[in-house]
Amino acid sequence: MQNWFIYIIEATDGSLYTGITTDVERRWREHSAGPRGARFFRGRAPRRLAYVEPAADRSTATRREMSIKALSRKQKLELIQTRIKGDATL
Repeated sequence: MQNWFIYIIEATDGSLYTGITTDVERRWREHSAGPRGARFFRGRAPRRLAYVEPAADRSTATRREMSIKALSRKQKLELIQTRIKGDATL
């Protein structure tokens, strides 16, 4: 069974992209330089990986991705900040 991840990338224009993958590093490289990157990154480039959340399986990851995509920008930024603060205490 593969591990799945939900991730948020901040682009150079400040916009946020949410996706799912089994390999966050590979997906970052694809978004940064490859034709397999999301169409979202045509005309803008990824700046930083802002958020990563593990998921048990693809179905769970997809549902969580959709719930994050439904959030407002403000809510997404709060989610990112909450995760950063939570990781800092580990």
